[in-house]
Amino acid sequence: MKIAVRYYTKTGNTRRLAEAIGEALGVEALDLSHPVDEKVDILFLGNSYYAFTIDPEVRDFVRSLDKDKVGKIVNFGSAAMLNSTYKKVKAEADKVGIPMDEREFHCKGEFKGIHKGKPDEQDLKDAQEFARKIQAEL
Repeated sequence: MKIAVRYYTKTGNTRRLAEAIGEALGVEALDLSHPVDEKVDILFLGNSYYAFTIDPEVRDFVRSLDKDKVGKIVNFGSAAMLNSTYKKVKAEADKVGIPMDEREFHCKGEFKGIHKGKPDEQDLKDAQEFARKIQAEL
């Protein structure tokens, strides 16, 4: 089974989660400037809320995905205030016919002094365990 990890970040918080997930799965975590060119069974997609929605780069990335190359998307991310971006990402994935796994990983992220030090080492370990569990089910 083939897995890819892609992420979008403005603060570096989601990048840290993506790198931890990539390390756990033995794949390189890449930002959204790297398209998914090869067929993958699972795409772990890291993102966050910016101004109460997903960033246009995330939206455009999901819209650019080829349903014949991506089996399903697993959402993950961090945010200072709002929680899950699942519904927003799923709405875009539905438009291109790519299913979303119902599970996701989310934790608090530091932003302008709120949630100082987050994601912390435990959050990174929890993200890795989450990813390993999904990988084990393949």
